[in-house]
Amino acid sequence: MMEPISTKELDYVTDSMSNEDLIIKQCAVLAASTQQNATHSLCMDIINVHNHHYNTLMQTLHQHVPMAPTQNYN
Repeated sequence: MMEPISTKELDYVTDSMSNEDLIIKQCAVLAASTQQNATHSLCMDIINVHNHHYNTLMQTLHQHVPMAPTQNYN
């Protein structure tokens, strides 16, 4: 059985997702602004790799949702 994710681990995962998102956005800007096919192709490859990383992190979070504590606001 999987252990619940700690707050520190959750912070690490969300920070990592933010970093991956930033890399994707920066590469998209460069890909859109370059006239060189090699640079555009490299940027698109990097975007694909970091999209994969982002999606893997998201899947990890979704796997832990059933174990997340809930709060009553009564």
